[in-house]
Amino acid sequence: MKIIITILIIPFFSFSQKIFTVDYASQADLKVYVTDYASQADLKVYKVDYASQISANSGKWFFVDYASQADKKIFFIDYASQADLKIYFVTYSSQSGWESKSKKHLLY
Repeated sequence: MKIIITILIIPFFSFSQKIFTVDYASQADLKVYVTDYASQADLKVYKVDYASQISANSGKWFFVDYASQADKKIFFIDYASQADLKIYFVTYSSQSGWESKSKKHLLY
């Protein structure tokens, strides 16, 4: 019984970082600001090449081509004060993760 439950739960949580960028703020689930420095960000994000590389809310994002494929729709804004979430794009997968866990709930 535990094996069946585990098999059903893992796929649900492991694919929670599919992101689609919308054209208008009103279409977005989240307004995102990209910071200049990692220390200013709530989340350090690594863009993965394949959906199979994402993991549960760890900052590894896969950008999808269609809104219907996304778990979250985001809009990139110009000012940090308007942001729901501040991110910084990192070079390596191992650098991704939450700096401020207070906003982690935004991507569930």
